[in-house]
Amino acid sequence: MSAQTNYPFEFALITDIHISQTETSVDDLRRTVSAINNTPEVQFVFVSGDLTEGGDMKSLTKAKELLDGLHVPYFAVPGNHETKWSESGVMDFSRIFGCDRFRFDHGDFVFLGFNSGPIIRMMDGHVGTQDILWLEKELNSTDKGKRIIIITHYPLLHGDVDNWYEVTDLLRKYNVKAVLGGHYHQNKMTDYDGIPAFINRSNLRGKHDAGGFSIYKVTQDSILVSERIIGKTSRKWGGYSLNCSYYAAENTGFFRPDFSVNKQFPTVSALWMVKSDAAIYASPVVYNNKVYVGDDLGGLSCYNLSNGELLWKFNAKSRILGTPAVTDKVVVFGSTDYYIYGVDAHTGVLKWNVKTGAAVIGAVSIELNRAYVGSSDKIFRCIDVNKGKIIWQYKDVEGYVETRPLLYDNKVIFGAWDSYLYALGKKSGKLAWKWNNGNTRMHFSPAAVWPVGACGKVFFSAPDRVLTALDVKNGSVVWRTKESMVRETIGLSADKKRIFSKTMQDSVVCYDATLASPKKIWSVDAGYGYDHAPSMLVEKDNIVYGSTKNGLIFALDSFTGNVLWKHKVGNSLINTVLPIGDGKCVFTSAEGIVGVLKTESGKSRGVTLAPE
Repeated sequence: MSAQTNYPFEFALITDIHISQTETSVDDLRRTVSAINNTPEVQFVFVSGDLTEGGDMKSLTKAKELLDGLHVPYFAVPGNHETKWSESGVMDFSRIFGCDRFRFDHGDFVFLGFNSGPIIRMMDGHVGTQDILWLEKELNSTDKGKRIIIITHYPLLHGDVDNWYEVTDLLRKYNVKAVLGGHYHQNKMTDYDGIPAFINRSNLRGKHDAGGFSIYKVTQDSILVSERIIGKTSRKWGGYSLNCSYYAAENTGFFRPDFSVNKQFPTVSALWMVKSDAAIYASPVVYNNKVYVGDDLGGLSCYNLSNGELLWKFNAKSRILGTPAVTDKVVVFGSTDYYIYGVDAHTGVLKWNVKTGAAVIGAVSIELNRAYVGSSDKIFRCIDVNKGKIIWQYKDVEGYVETRPLLYDNKVIFGAWDSYLYALGKKSGKLAWKWNNGNTRMHFSPAAVWPVGACGKVFFSAPDRVLTALDVKNGSVVWRTKESMVRETIGLSADKKRIFSKTMQDSVVCYDATLASPKKIWSVDAGYGYDHAPSMLVEKDNIVYGSTKNGLIFALDSFTGNVLWKHKVGNSLINTVLPIGDGKCVFTSAEGIVGVLKTESGKSRGVTLAPE
C-alpha cells in the first residue's frame, strides 16, 4: 500500500474461473497465475467472482491454493456460482478468502469490492442491505480527492442485479471512476446509470487453446484495459478518461422499476411493512399472532402480526437461510454457524441447540413435537422439540439440503443437491426409497422445491422443467410431464385434489392430483414476466398466492386461475408467502422487508381472465 500514487501503475483482473473437477479450468488458472507472476508491472490482482463452478469447499480450496501462488496481493469477491450453489450458505468463501468484500487503498485510489450474487435462491443478482450499508460507510470515510474503483461480479444493470439502482444512486454521489466485473464471459465497455464500466472475459479458454485475463493500466488521466491471452501479446480493447465527468449525482431519467400495477388493483395495500437491516431469504412463519423471520445476519425476529411491532430478536452467529418452524413453545431453525436452534417462542430466549458438522440451510418441518431438518454435513435429523435431543439421524444423504421436508404417509420426503429425492420413515429415519430424474449434474436436482403430497402421490418440479408425480409408497413414477415447462415451484389445494405450479414466463398452471396420468385443468397468463424464483404457490380460502423474483405478489382463483390481484412491494425476491385468511398474506423479501398485505374488507377483487 503506497501513500502516494506513482503513475502509471498496473493491476490484473481475473474473473469467471469456474474451477471444477475438470483439469482444464485448473490448468487455465495455473497458467494465468504464472503469466501474472512473469509480468512485473502488475502490482496487485482482483478476482471478480465465479471462482468455482459449484461453490463447494473442495473447489474453493483449490482456487485459493492456485491464487496463493501469485507474487502480489490479490482480493476476491464471490460470483453467483459461489452464492447460488453453496453447501455452506456462502460462508466457506469468507472462511477461505477472509471476507466476501474488501477495501484496498493504493495511493490516490480506493478499490471497493462486494458480493452481488443471489444467496442460495434462484433469482437475479442482489446486493444485500448489509452490503449497501457497508459500501455507504466506506464511501463516506473516503477523502473526496480519492478516486474510487468498484469491483463486483454482476453488471449493475437492470436484468442482472434486481436492486442495481440502489447501488448506482449511491455511487453517483461520490468520485467513482469505474466499475469492473465479469459474468458475461466477454470484454465489453458499458455504463451503469452513467458510471463507466468494464465487463471482462472469463479466465476459461472456451473453444480456444488457452485462457486469459485482463491487465489494467492507470495513468494520471486514464484507465486502460488490455486482454492477455496466455502465450500471446496483450491487446488493448478499452479505456476511459479519469478526468471526464460521465454522470451526475441526480437521477437523469434512468430506467427504474415500474409500480403502476398497484394502481390496477387499488383494493390491495400493506397493512404494515418494516425493513430489516439485512437481506431475508427465508419465508415467514406465524403462530399465536406472532410472525417469526430469520435474516442474512443471523437474526431471528419476532413481530406482532397485527401491527409489525418488533417484540424480540435472537441473534445466531451467522446467517439464517432456511424457513423456521414453530410450535406453541419453541421456534426451531438452522444457521450457517453449524447449529440447529430451539428458541422460546414467547421470549426469544435460547432453550437448546444442536451442533452439526456443517452449515444448516434447510427449512424445518414440525409434527407432534418432532422437528425434521437436513444440513450440509449430509445428515438429516429428527429432533425432540421440547428437549433438543436427537431422536434419529440419517447419514447417507449425498448432497446438502435446502428444501422444507414434506411429512406425508408416515414418511419424511425431501430433495438434496445430489440429484436425489429421499423418503425416510418418519419414526425410524430409515430409507424407504430414493429417486432421481436421470440427470447426474447436481444443478438439475429436485432440491429447492418444497414437495407436496396427496392421493398417494408426491408432486414436485425441478430445474429440468418437468412436473413429476411419484408413488409415495415406493418412489416409482406415476407420471411426468414437460407440457407446461414449470420450474422448482409447487402448490396443493386445500381439498388435495389439485396441484399448482409456475412457469418461467408469466403462466401458472393447475393439474388434477387425483389421476394416474397428467391432466391440466387450467393455465392462465398471470403477467409476471420472466421468473425462475423457487417461491412456492400456497392456497388458502380458494385463493392461490404466488410471488416472483422482482417484488410481485399475486393472487389467483384456485378453481379457474382468474387473476384476483397483483401487488408490487419492491424489486427483489419475494420468498414463499404465507396466507393467513381474511384476504391477508405475510411476506418477506431479499430487500429485508417484512410485511402483511390485505385486500379491502378481506375480499380479493380482480379481473376475469378466461383460462387457456
